[in-house]
Amino acid sequence: MQNKKITIIGLGYVGLPLAHAFSSKYKVIGFDIAKWRIDELERGYDRTLELSQSQVKEAIKNGMRFTDKLEDIKECDVYIVTVPTPIDKYKRPDLTPLIKASETVGKVLSKDNIVIYESTVYPGATEEECVPILEKFSGLKFNKDFYCGYSPERINPGDKEHTVTKILKVTSGSTPEIGKKVDELYASIITAGTHLAPSIKVAEAAKVIENSQRDINIAFVNELSLIFDKLGIDTKSVLEAAGTKWNFLPFRPGLVGGHCIGVDPYYLTHKAGEIGYNPEIILAGRRLNDNMGIFVANKVVKLMIKKGQRIEGAKVLVLGITFKENCPDIRNSRVIDVIRELQEFGCNVDVYDPWADNEEVKREYSLELLSAFSFELSAYDAVILAVAHNEFKEIEDQLKKLHDTNRSLRTVIYDIKGLFDKDLIDGRL
Repeated sequence: MQNKKITIIGLGYVGLPLAHAFSSKYKVIGFDIAKWRIDELERGYDRTLELSQSQVKEAIKNGMRFTDKLEDIKECDVYIVTVPTPIDKYKRPDLTPLIKASETVGKVLSKDNIVIYESTVYPGATEEECVPILEKFSGLKFNKDFYCGYSPERINPGDKEHTVTKILKVTSGSTPEIGKKVDELYASIITAGTHLAPSIKVAEAAKVIENSQRDINIAFVNELSLIFDKLGIDTKSVLEAAGTKWNFLPFRPGLVGGHCIGVDPYYLTHKAGEIGYNPEIILAGRRLNDNMGIFVANKVVKLMIKKGQRIEGAKVLVLGITFKENCPDIRNSRVIDVIRELQEFGCNVDVYDPWADNEEVKREYSLELLSAFSFELSAYDAVILAVAHNEFKEIEDQLKKLHDTNRSLRTVIYDIKGLFDKDLIDGRL
């Protein structure tokens, strides 16, 4: 595999870091249908912030090219597909990006090429959905003229410690021989090592259960939070006490969004439904987690009423719109559920997030972000900490000052992430 030329299809949170890693040892072309994305990368700018400007320029110096033109990727040996796999409004898998990417690869596929998929799918999707498209558009025969592999992505957006080469990689191939070749390819750049699965379906299933397991665990502590709220017990204190046992799992309640945990379980439940099985635990966890934003908004409204505030026309500040801390990724952020529910109550909601791109937020959620952190918390009827960005830690000092000068603070402070001292807030998950 040493002299292979690789094309990465899709240059987002997964594809770009992978392309950068491969560029240290191989000739790499990064392909994306978004011309603006190509233009930004050629200037050395990565809006996902997964790579610094110096890293992008380093990859270019190593010979990596970026393109949106099909003819530029015709001479490659390996095609790695890293496009998103979202769900539609009915929570069904939306394979449109994957199908379009497969059509693109099929148009340039040649004999003995290997196509590797990294996008999260249900077991069987690669061979049942993607392979027929590759055959149709290339005119080639699967496992005779071309081959496939599956190596699920494990990128954690915003995590500068667990980067692509430092996360153990699951690999697989459409034949035992191709499996070994795919494993060898990834092993050449992944310092954490690789695990060769016995089949593509096994690798697909392994990926989809990773996030389903996490989703169910978070649903459990979210349900505990609902119970303890009714009992008047602080959930974080309970979890800290229980966490003193050596084998207690350290999950915390919260809003479950993002491109993986809040999406992947639906791929597994979709496939389960196709074969006639109703997945009760997975769907119960999803329903519970999807309703946490509504719970938070209703809790804040109740706390406001207790302080004698009028809800219609109340001013509420939400801190954070990204799906996780210290990351610009707004995909499937469940903070929007809190915002929409408060708007249903007639509240005027302001949103501030130093990490999110205002234009992306406007396009995705029809919201205009506050441009700077130049406001007094006491000017709002309620303040909700939704995302624990590092920049928000300094707000605790402002809270302390407010409490020192006004112990009966009228503003409701609700802390979803448990970032602030509990004596400074009115409630938290």
